Amino acid sequence: SQIGSLVSAAMTGDSKEEADTLGDHKVAELEEKLPDQIQSLKEEAAVRISNYHVPQGAGDIVMIQSDHTGAVDILSAELETADLLGEQRKVQPPPLAPPTMWTTEKTKEFKAKMGKEKNGRMVVKRGEVVTVRVPTHPDGKCICWEFATDDYDIGFGVYFDWTTITSTAITVQVSESSDEEDEEEEEEIEGLSPVGDVERGSKSYLRNRYGEIMPVYRRNSHREVQAGSHEYPGEGIYLLKFDNSYSLLRNKTLFFHVYYTS
Repeated sequence: SQIGSLVSAAMTGDSKEEADTLGDHKVAELEEKLPDQIQSLKEEAAVRISNYHVPQGAGDIVMIQSDHTGAVDILSAELETADLLGEQRKVQPPPLAPPTMWTTEKTKEFKAKMGKEKNGRMVVKRGEVVTVRVPTHPDGKCICWEFATDDYDIGFGVYFDWTTITSTAITVQVSESSDEEDEEEEEEIEGLSPVGDVERGSKSYLRNRYGEIMPVYRRNSHREVQAGSHEYPGEGIYLLKFDNSYSLLRNKTLFFHVYYTS
């Protein structure tokens, strides 16, 4: 429009006679000035565009360019908010150190001792997954476990729930892996659902507050006492998983001992 105004200013006047007196040399002078005016407008538009900062992050970017000046306005349309993302925006928990593991051959002595304890023996039925929840203790710095089975092996893995401790009581949860409703209930309670081959180490779908210390593997607990320990990474609850979901016919008699040390 500015270029057009220059041309119109040159071609309009009080009368037609004034335009005729302009002469050929005036027209030539205007023609020489037009490229300079165009270049000046281009440089001005480039400076205005360079001053705009393009926002970074999730969401759509809407760019509006003016037909009049060529300037560009940039709007950020944020489609995701903290309320919509919820748990997905929580910080991932820190990595957990692997446990210390060892075995002993005194299975008979261990099972005889645990058989006399009130909560030292249980039956893990076919198709079941038993989760022993052990909160960290304010007087302890390390968790220790020992277990053995009669006649057959069992899957075992350790996970950690980064949560505030309200009670130091040890609890036991049982889930039927063949029942989808029970699996969903377990996932809601624990946020953890093992899948995959127990012989190769099952993977787990973990919520942000859960960490994996050791995946579930089948252990020869019927031949040797399986033992291990893990230093507290912080406040939370250990999840000791005894997995018999792969067995369709056999129940497993489990002898176990869980304690903390300072």
